[in-house]
Amino acid sequence: MKKVLALIMCFMFLGVASVSAQTETGALIKKHAFELASEISYMIYEEPDVMKEKGMMYGLVGSYTYHNKIMLKVEGRGSWGQVDYSNSEEIDNITDYMLEFRGLGGYDFSILKTFIITPFVGIGYRYLNDDFSYERESNYLYSPIGIGFIAGLGKDWSLGGTGEYDLFWWGKQKSHLSDVFAGLNDLENRQKKGYGFRGSITLEKKFKKVIFEGGPFIRYWKIKESETETITYLGTPIGVGWEPENNSTEVGFMLGVKF
Repeated sequence: MKKVLALIMCFMFLGVASVSAQTETGALIKKHAFELASEISYMIYEEPDVMKEKGMMYGLVGSYTYHNKIMLKVEGRGSWGQVDYSNSEEIDNITDYMLEFRGLGGYDFSILKTFIITPFVGIGYRYLNDDFSYERESNYLYSPIGIGFIAGLGKDWSLGGTGEYDLFWWGKQKSHLSDVFAGLNDLENRQKKGYGFRGSITLEKKFKKVIFEGGPFIRYWKIKESETETITYLGTPIGVGWEPENNSTEVGFMLGVKF
């Protein structure tokens, strides 16, 4: 099955690349590109056999990309929303917000004058704040490793996309137990194992000074159980706490402009 999917993807890329032999690679990407975009997504966070949260997120994205065979990109994203908690009880409208910053570097390879692929690698930081019955802060440090493509479709239209694996380096989960009961300590649990992946497809239309774009995306994380930390009350140990194994899936749509 995996071989069949790989062949289908190859045929798709080759088919798109051959749509317009008149499109030059220089017209597909700008040397300096600033991007502003809005996005809407549906997120599901789950700790198997423990709890689940799900809801809509609304975000803004900004980036700058430099292309001259070498590709360099810096980007930032912020999103906000309200999620619903379910387990033995149900709680609605829990406020979540997320921040993410990434730096990427890669190299552009031109194919058939109508198709560019760009392998890339980089470093990223992701922060998620969840204000359940107590404040919870998730911090991830990771390396994106992936490939992007853009293909000319003719008449100033193009199709682009990315696929990436996120190599998890380090995580820290901070749980503000003192919000629940004064005297309890706040836990900081280290996370060492996990991974993520993400993908997107973007359709672009070029005008004289700007490029309008839009398309779907998916982002996924799976993080293993954290190390344990001692829970204390007024300085006296009373137990241990940890962050359970968890996964999150975010599926959404982006609309933006490049200039």
